[in-house]
Amino acid sequence: MKTIDELIKKAVELQAAGLLTGQIADELNVSRETATWLLVNAKKGDVMQAPKDIYIDWSNIGRSSVRQKLIANALTDMLLESLEKTNQNIDVVVGIALSGIPLANMIAEELGCEFSTYHPNKQRWEQESVGMKGTLSQNFAKVEGKNCVLIDDVVTSGTTLTEAVSMLEEIGAKPVAIAVLVDKKCMDNIQGVPLNSLLRVTRVDKIE
Repeated sequence: MKTIDELIKKAVELQAAGLLTGQIADELNVSRETATWLLVNAKKGDVMQAPKDIYIDWSNIGRSSVRQKLIANALTDMLLESLEKTNQNIDVVVGIALSGIPLANMIAEELGCEFSTYHPNKQRWEQESVGMKGTLSQNFAKVEGKNCVLIDDVVTSGTTLTEAVSMLEEIGAKPVAIAVLVDKKCMDNIQGVPLNSLLRVTRVDKIE
């Protein structure tokens, strides 16, 4: 997708398929505000001022397990470098649903660690769900009392990872590092947990 019109069309298609606003934001790798803007703009049929955001399409990686493995290897290398500096070990790799899960699974295999998944609140992000917390899947490894690293694809606002770090700390887990494919916020850490990214995107706006 190369144009705003194409993004709007995709957002509308996802909504028609039953996805909530937060899920649409997750699928398009944009902020919740941008997803809302795309849907509202589609209904009004006019051009409103768009929020400042950058659309990330990494489907050329996502559609290939071979490419995902290569990216997972690069993220693993970054994690090991980061953890060497802090002298921390890893017990569990936590994948942020949805797109962080396949990468986290491969990283857990590479590191010989347990694997878990976190489902953020944004996947049910509507007015009635504001204030609700995300959940850890009960089908995978327990994280209580263990050192955890979190894996996601794109940091847009940092809200999801902030939510995940808080949840882990509340139940007695210790987040020791975060690794992502793309960081759109250029953050060094999230709530004191080192954030490692393969790519950092910086928006440079023209100053009039």
